[in-house]
Amino acid sequence: METFASPLLLLASSGRAAHAGVIHSVIHLIYIFAAVMFILSLHWMSDPKTARRGTFAGVAGMAAAVLGTLVEPEIVRSGYLWIAIAALLAVPFGIKLSMVPLTAVPQRTALSHAFGGLAAGLVGTAEYFIWLHDGAPAAGMSGFKMGAIVFEVLLGFITVTGSLMAAGKLQEIIPTRPITYKNQNAINLLLFVIAIVAGVTLVLRPSWWPVYALFAGLALTFGVLLIIPIGGADMPTVISILNSYAGLSAVAMGFVLDNKLLITAGALDGSSGLILSIIMCKAMNRSFFNVLFGAFGQVQAAAAATTDKSVRSTNPEEVAQMLEMANEVAIIPGYGMAVAQAQRMVRELYDQLTKRGVVVKFAIHPVAGRMPGHMNVLLAEVEIPYDRLIDMETINPEFPQVDVALVVGANDVTNPAARHDKSSPIYGMPILDVDKAKTIIVNKRSMNPGFAGIDNELYYNDKTLMLFGDSKAALGDVVKALSGGGMH
Repeated sequence: METFASPLLLLASSGRAAHAGVIHSVIHLIYIFAAVMFILSLHWMSDPKTARRGTFAGVAGMAAAVLGTLVEPEIVRSGYLWIAIAALLAVPFGIKLSMVPLTAVPQRTALSHAFGGLAAGLVGTAEYFIWLHDGAPAAGMSGFKMGAIVFEVLLGFITVTGSLMAAGKLQEIIPTRPITYKNQNAINLLLFVIAIVAGVTLVLRPSWWPVYALFAGLALTFGVLLIIPIGGADMPTVISILNSYAGLSAVAMGFVLDNKLLITAGALDGSSGLILSIIMCKAMNRSFFNVLFGAFGQVQAAAAATTDKSVRSTNPEEVAQMLEMANEVAIIPGYGMAVAQAQRMVRELYDQLTKRGVVVKFAIHPVAGRMPGHMNVLLAEVEIPYDRLIDMETINPEFPQVDVALVVGANDVTNPAARHDKSSPIYGMPILDVDKAKTIIVNKRSMNPGFAGIDNELYYNDKTLMLFGDSKAALGDVVKALSGGGMH
């Protein structure tokens, strides 16, 4: 009997091994497909014409990644109960986040980064304490894996609290101005050094769990301290940097879990966030260090409130007449348009003017609004043709030929002080050369300064007329005046 039993057991064992091998091969193919979709998604989303395709590719890649994870043998053996519970709890939050208005997309993006960082930090913490409970110190922990956990938890937890602070500033739950105190940068640096020392200690002595608790607490604290001295004007860049942190923490998580797709996806996310941050810093002519530690938005706030200069105001009827008589109009959208949700009025204004033969272009500054591409998203929502959205480098040489430049809620990105006032915090930042247009109309609710906290010289230009009021209402009145006017 034993003569037959051994070959049968061997055959059954080899069958199970072959079956497991097939499953792992299928999972690897799914992961490769997901990685390809992520890469194509980034490529296609770089062009407005293929952006929709890129979105679908990203969704397909993520769906494949989730499917590949769910059929992992370890997951199948553990069961899906806790995964199902977590998914059911998350669905209402996901639905709520998907329904936010476009003006709140920056806040929603920051919250998404917070969730990603939290996932990475908790996974790293779970891996550490599972090892500590099951086998430490006898089982040992390789220096590489402990180093990956340290890196994952540091960036993950910094992303959590940093992103929550950024969302709070964008939602104006906490002050948008920089919050500073004496020796702030020195204190931040000291805490960061302590965190690094704690991390190195964990790599050398991984079983010292109190050091881990100190390290995790410092990472969470540092996320708050990193964001509070940053003004609202820099939030687009901060969101990009936090996106990069979240991606890099996912890379470390991939090494901890031995998941190649996580490494690939995290690297794509981290590198794209870093590249975008570099582009935005270049657009503002500022360094990472200045963005993170410069307390931008505070320097001249007091001076802006005490200015005694005068401005010239106008009304919707006069604006309609000037626009109707123009050959070329440039519209400069900003956060004021987003807050008022005036993009549909802008579309109606565009339609009225183009119907009269007026050439209308939209001048887009890279950091207008509160997140990268904010203005592009708002204008795409109302189906403004892509070829009418002109970037700063292309539109600036054309401003001298523009008959009317209509600024809708943009502030700091149109301030001529950036070109000549060395005392200004925005000195050296590339701006839209709106002041070179023949006539300038600025639609703004009040004379309050923008997020940079400084006065805008453009408003006192001899060619500038101020159209005060909510953008949606003011532009609506302009559209009504145009509808009742004569032909161009």
